[in-house]
Amino acid sequence: MNKVELLGRLTRDPELRTTSNGISVLSFSIAVDRRFKNKDGEKEVDFINCVAWRQTAEFISKYFTKGKMIAVCGTLQTRTWEEQDGKKRYAMDVLVEEAYFAGSSNDAKPKPQSTMEDIPEGFAPYDDGSEDDLPF
Repeated sequence: MNKVELLGRLTRDPELRTTSNGISVLSFSIAVDRRFKNKDGEKEVDFINCVAWRQTAEFISKYFTKGKMIAVCGTLQTRTWEEQDGKKRYAMDVLVEEAYFAGSSNDAKPKPQSTMEDIPEGFAPYDDGSEDDLPF
């Protein structure tokens, strides 16, 4: 069975690309903490390369930025190629099939403050002056 589940933080802002056939693809990496500390008492981190396609790629691109926590599920795949000097190279990537929000709501970007331009036509701001009297 080939199944991978990871929880980590994006190492950079994802950049959505499109193939010549119009298919969305996203390559990104996440930093995943190891479960145990090293001999110096420090946590070590693994940087895992991931690839997402189609709607999954678009979802990640739209809602995740550098440093945001993400949970991914997928499969491990190996790529091989030959360099110009004849050396054979390989890389392992997680082919992301599912992606989930994993951070706290504190990780979310704050909503911008409302301005007068945000008030729909026909409505007016109401200020009864009691803001200073609120118990919270």
